[in-house]
Amino acid sequence: MAAPKAPTIRNQIRRLRFENGELTQQQLADQVGVTRQTIIALEGDKYAPSLELAFRIAAAFGQPLEQVFQYRKP
Repeated sequence: MAAPKAPTIRNQIRRLRFENGELTQQQLADQVGVTRQTIIALEGDKYAPSLELAFRIAAAFGQPLEQVFQYRKP
């Protein structure tokens, strides 16, 4: 029997970076206080951010949290 799939958190970070003057991963990382590798993992849906980080990223784009991150049930 297969293990149940976990809920996922999807995001619009890559799209928002390009809509905001082609902000680089490093520039966003510097703004929110994480490494570029963290931004790469977030964009690849390989990492779910803490609530605090999610709010910092949303604020960096001037967007409400739900415009940047979406919770999806399996």
